[in-house]
Amino acid sequence: MIGTIAHVCNRGIKKHNIFVDDKDRLRFVLNLYRLNNRSGSLRITNNKHPFESLPKQDKLVEILKWSLMPNHYHLLLYEKVEGGIVEFTKRLGNAYTKYCNIKYSSSGYIFQNSAKIIPIEKDRHYLYIPFYIDLNAVSLVQNWKSADVKAKIIFDFLKKYRWSSFRDYLEEKSIFYPIISRELFYELFDTNSIEYTKEISGLLEKDAFLELSKSVDLAG
Repeated sequence: MIGTIAHVCNRGIKKHNIFVDDKDRLRFVLNLYRLNNRSGSLRITNNKHPFESLPKQDKLVEILKWSLMPNHYHLLLYEKVEGGIVEFTKRLGNAYTKYCNIKYSSSGYIFQNSAKIIPIEKDRHYLYIPFYIDLNAVSLVQNWKSADVKAKIIFDFLKKYRWSSFRDYLEEKSIFYPIISRELFYELFDTNSIEYTKEISGLLEKDAFLELSKSVDLAG
């Protein structure tokens, strides 16, 4: 349904890594842009610097959040056309599977199942899911659950982590900024850059992300 917000996630078969190197991650991130087009995949002509000259989209969905982990990914999507979330998610899975099978001379599935598409209602899930996606990379920080790992260390890691939309919600934008719809996110979740950054920092300072990880399986 148009206007639906959904949390989309999928992981590798038997929790195997689906992203082996940065080329894999870049391919998936580029697909987030070029496959988000009603009439089919967009052609990217600048292969060396693909994000410097992107063609215009006729979007299936608005991408509010995304995060890549070694063996899984998370997206927060807003449906623009009827069936857009399902179509976009299917394209992502098929395109990335084909890419991996060619690159690694393999065949068959790389994801354990079809992607989970979880519609977000205005309840607790609605409120915590953006934080959950942004904080997913916390589990990559060594000994992240230890009391010795300070909130500032984790926040600095998140600011530098390339494979997430989190940086694009701070003042500085990454080259991947065109993928997301930041202003729509702020409108839907009634927040702004300053307030959202404060909320993330507050969760880290209070160790609230530990409770979040227990309830939602942060480590994936």
